Amino acid sequence: MDLRINYLLTIISLLFFLVAYYVGIKKQTWILAGFNEARIRDKDRLARIAGYFFLNSGLFILLNSFIAFPGQEQLIPPLILAYGAGVIIYVNKKLVE
Repeated sequence: MDLRINYLLTIISLLFFLVAYYVGIKKQTWILAGFNEARIRDKDRLARIAGYFFLNSGLFILLNSFIAFPGQEQLIPPLILAYGAGVIIYVNKKLVE
C-alpha cells in the first residue's frame, strides 16, 4: 500500500463533487446525459439519486487518490461503472413513464 497523493484522481473527485452539488442540491437534471426529462415522473427523486451517485463516486475516487494498492487501475473504473449501471437501471425501472 502506497500513501502518495494522485492529484489527477483528486481533481476528478472534485469534479464529481461539483456535479453532485449541481444535480443533487440545485436540481440541475439537464446535466445528466441519457435521460429524457419529459419522461421522468419525479425529477426531485432523480436529482437526489443521481446526486448521491456522484457524491459516493467522488468520495470513493478521493479515497483512492490517497491510498494506492496493486491492481487499483484495473479495479476502480469497473466498480464505478457497475454502480452507475445499477443506478441507471433503477431509475429507468422506477422513474420513467
